[in-house]
Amino acid sequence: MSMWYIDPMKWFRPTRIATHSGSFHPDDLLSVATLRILLKKRGACRVKVVRTREQAEIAKADFVVDVGGEYDPARRRFDHHQASGAGARANGIPYASFGLVWQTFGAELCGSEKCAAAIDSELVQLVDAVDNGVEICSSVIQEVHPYTFGHALSSFLPSWKELADGRVTADQAFAKALVFAEAVLAREIARTKDAEEGRVNVEKAYQAAPDKRVVVLDHSYVWGDVLRAYSEPLYVIYPQGGDKWHVKAVRNDPNSFKNRKDLPVAWAGKRDAEFAQLTGVSDALFCHKNLFLAVAGSLEGAKKLAKLAI
Repeated sequence: MSMWYIDPMKWFRPTRIATHSGSFHPDDLLSVATLRILLKKRGACRVKVVRTREQAEIAKADFVVDVGGEYDPARRRFDHHQASGAGARANGIPYASFGLVWQTFGAELCGSEKCAAAIDSELVQLVDAVDNGVEICSSVIQEVHPYTFGHALSSFLPSWKELADGRVTADQAFAKALVFAEAVLAREIARTKDAEEGRVNVEKAYQAAPDKRVVVLDHSYVWGDVLRAYSEPLYVIYPQGGDKWHVKAVRNDPNSFKNRKDLPVAWAGKRDAEFAQLTGVSDALFCHKNLFLAVAGSLEGAKKLAKLAI
């Protein structure tokens, strides 16, 4: 046989990702979703997900997540169920499989460590915490609890009745949930990458602002984290919807509705001609009743509203 012969079965063999069979959770779904996006980016022609607990099947996989009792990134094994676990972050949140996969491949997938760290903070750590039984948030209103992305993924789990009458199997439900998980994760990666680029432009806009109480942006960037780091900004102006400009109040805490400076109380809920007459700004269109947002039909109109608000 020629030394250049390549077994076609090996050439076309799909890349195998193994995870456990039976019920599924956000941890294993998002681990597999991360690897599928990564392999597509690398140009993999075929990717096969194998849900099994059989050691012989696990051993044949190219990637193993949330099963197998082994954490070895060099061998692409990412389980956290072994007695010793798989380590924890500096803040104490233990790694689940999603975090282990993300720690290894997140930067490659996102194009930067900064982007990968942002997604780890926003999404990955919450999933890891819940999967390890670590409570990191609590409800401030009795019997009213946040509905998280994890809850949305878990909604794909078949009910007892669906399983009993054979309408859907766990594997079929996993496949549907995986499509959803992958789509959302891909969007988070895309938006975070763009947000990181936008933050550079927000910083430039702040530095260039003649009056740093009002920062004018040329696009609707994600600006909160940048401007909260400075004490002066009260309002940010940015285009929205092509022919409208927003004037939005800056907040010190992204999880609070308290503005650094509310828009004028007299503006609350006003719109169109009434709002224009009240402010003297001819293209003033609307002010939210909670005094955090006003809208004008031009940049100059928005600037006038911000100046009046100050």
